[in-house]
Amino acid sequence: MGLFLQLKTDFDLGIVENFISDYTIMCKTIELLIEDLDKKTEYESSVSELFRIFHNMKSAVSFLKLEPIIKLATICKNVLEEARILQGPATNEFIDWLLIVSNQLNKYRINIENDDETFSAFESLITKLPIHLEKHVRS
Repeated sequence: MGLFLQLKTDFDLGIVENFISDYTIMCKTIELLIEDLDKKTEYESSVSELFRIFHNMKSAVSFLKLEPIIKLATICKNVLEEARILQGPATNEFIDWLLIVSNQLNKYRINIENDDETFSAFESLITKLPIHLEKHVRS
């Protein structure tokens, strides 16, 4: 049984369809917000919105028991919690890491939509958490 069929079996079809629609929007929004992290003027709002998205994603996938996405959303939420106290702009290291995360989330979306048997392999570069989140701008 594939991922989509399993979700339809375990949950109401309306809930599953709403999740897929919302998850798709979240994935697209994440990509747009990542683009703004290297702009000091956009950093704070982008990081806050990314944090909110990962918080909401974690809640939704926890309800649906989608463990790989739960774990990834939790990691991202923790990193973004640290990033929220910074002024920005983001380092290339942080942006590149988030782009890898975004790609992984999109792979998971495609796995569900295609009713794949399992989720795609976890990108090992995600485990290399960014050390420096904020560029040090000289005045």
